[in-house]
Amino acid sequence: MEVNIITLPLFHLVGYKLEATIAEFEAGVGKQSYRTLMKRKEEVQHRKSDRVILMQIYPMNADFNPQVDKFINIIGYEADMPGTVPSGMISHTVPENKYAAYTHQGPESELASSYNYLYSQWMSETGNAPKDYDFEIWDERYKPEHAANEIDLFIAIQ
Repeated sequence: MEVNIITLPLFHLVGYKLEATIAEFEAGVGKQSYRTLMKRKEEVQHRKSDRVILMQIYPMNADFNPQVDKFINIIGYEADMPGTVPSGMISHTVPENKYAAYTHQGPESELASSYNYLYSQWMSETGNAPKDYDFEIWDERYKPEHAANEIDLFIAIQ
C-alpha cells in the first residue's frame, strides 16, 4: 500500500455539516446529504469542480470510538472562495497542512480496512501522528459498491 506525504494549500469547503457516528452516517444520513448536495451543486458559488469532499473532524479524546461516538462530517464542494453560502449549508476553511495521501481501491464497504491500515499500522511504522481530521475525495472514479471504485483519502498529520 503506497502512502505519500503531501502538503495541500488552504482550501474552502461549502456543503452540509452533520454530527453522526459511522453507523448513523452509513445507515443513510450520509447518502441523503450526498444526494441533496448533488441536486444543489449549482448553488455553490465559485465551485472548483464536481468532486465531492467528505471531511471528518474528530474529537481528540483517547477513548474516542467513531463507531459509537458522534463526530462532525462535512460533505461539500471545494470552492475558490466561500462566496455566499446557500441556505442550510456551511462554509469551512481548511488550513494548509501535510497529509498522508492514499487511494482506496475496491468497494466502499471495505473502506474501513484502508483507514485501519493508515491510522494504525502506517502511523506506527512511520512515526507520524494524525491531527483531528481527514477527508475523502469522491470524483468520477467513485462507484461505491463496485470493485473498480477508487476514493482518495487524505489524513491530516502533525
